[in-house]
Amino acid sequence: MIEYFDEARIRECLDWSPLIAALRQAFAADDADVPRRHRHALPGDGDQPGTLLIMPAWNAAYLGVKVVTVFPGNQARRLPTVSATYRLMDAATGRPLAFFEAEELTARRTAAASLLAASRLARVDAATLLVVGAGRVARQLVDAYSAQFPLQRVVVWNHRVDGAKKLVAELRSEGRRAQWSDDLAASCRDADIVTCATLSTSPLVRGDWLRPGTHVDLVGGFTPAMREADDALMRRARVYVDSLPGALAEAGDIVQPVAAGVLDRAAIAGDLFALARGAGDEHREEVTVFKSVGHALEDLVAAATAYEATG
Repeated sequence: MIEYFDEARIRECLDWSPLIAALRQAFAADDADVPRRHRHALPGDGDQPGTLLIMPAWNAAYLGVKVVTVFPGNQARRLPTVSATYRLMDAATGRPLAFFEAEELTARRTAAASLLAASRLARVDAATLLVVGAGRVARQLVDAYSAQFPLQRVVVWNHRVDGAKKLVAELRSEGRRAQWSDDLAASCRDADIVTCATLSTSPLVRGDWLRPGTHVDLVGGFTPAMREADDALMRRARVYVDSLPGALAEAGDIVQPVAAGVLDRAAIAGDLFALARGAGDEHREEVTVFKSVGHALEDLVAAATAYEATG
């Protein structure tokens, strides 16, 4: 029997603590095969082309593949920008085990990877979280950071103010101390952690806005044309990535500064594999950056963790 995981079941099976622990163990062990993901440009809508991503991964127990479509033009249609499905199989036989509605799976594993990195790079007493963006992943990032850090305040900035206000209303309804901002610079100066989950193609967060000890989590950009941070931040910060090959090929926040000579690829301090093994702790008093583009091992771990949680 093939198990089916809708969004509600995924939320039930993927608590933050076991998911982050599973990610830490998997990245520290580094014993899975993860080919570089396939990325294909699609016609999309006018000047907003779509993207198709195919992300396989396997280890001794499981084989999985995620299929993702990203259509920025869907925002105007009030449709999800990102759609995804995940198929989990037995690695020894190829037998299908489970099928996932993977938008929720992706959002949770993305937030969990950010939290794994922040557990090594951010100050342990971080009290103010600034969320740049107001979509599904932004919402999950609030939950993830709240589970790890003693947050006293969550600030939301979004290029569409109504989106920020909607997310803040949801957070307040849960009893969280949240507010929306229309001044990104001021909010960056006040934040202990800045997490960005947007599809921006121009820098949003600037290096001269940040205090020493601020951790910046760049989640949204997954193509060479996307940027969430400016060159000044990438020059100033201690930079980590989820996967060096992926970041150097696909992350505009890495690709563009390297091409411009602003960031030497040799200056990238490490990846999520190194962080999972304990690196990064010595940089908590500096400005740090974690840039993720998504790694298929995260999906495999998340899907396997949810599947095993059902018994």
